[in-house]
Amino acid sequence: MVTDKSIPDKMYFKISEVSKLTGLEPYILRYWETEFKMIKPMRTKTNQRLYRKKDLELIFRIKQMLYEEGFTIAGTRKKLEEESAKEPEQLNLNLEEKKYLSLLIALKKELKAIRVALR
Repeated sequence: MVTDKSIPDKMYFKISEVSKLTGLEPYILRYWETEFKMIKPMRTKTNQRLYRKKDLELIFRIKQMLYEEGFTIAGTRKKLEEESAKEPEQLNLNLEEKKYLSLLIALKKELKAIRVALR
């Protein structure tokens, strides 16, 4: 079985590839997309899902929490949301990484304000 440590070095993965790598059926992956909004595969013009490495890592994490750690779907969702909401100071980052993360957060806020202004 492939783990998140040995995900092939590719930019995008089709749902069949993700299914083989994770050992999950495609219908489970599609269902998880509805339950975990953090899983956001890109879509091609023909509406085919293309997962990124980040999506695969998240899928492996969800699978671990649900199947090995005994979390419920709601519990997994809540835990992942808590983890993603951590402030830069709470993350295990060095000073330079925290500086860049703060800049990215500020840039994201500015971009959202521009988007609102353009509407």
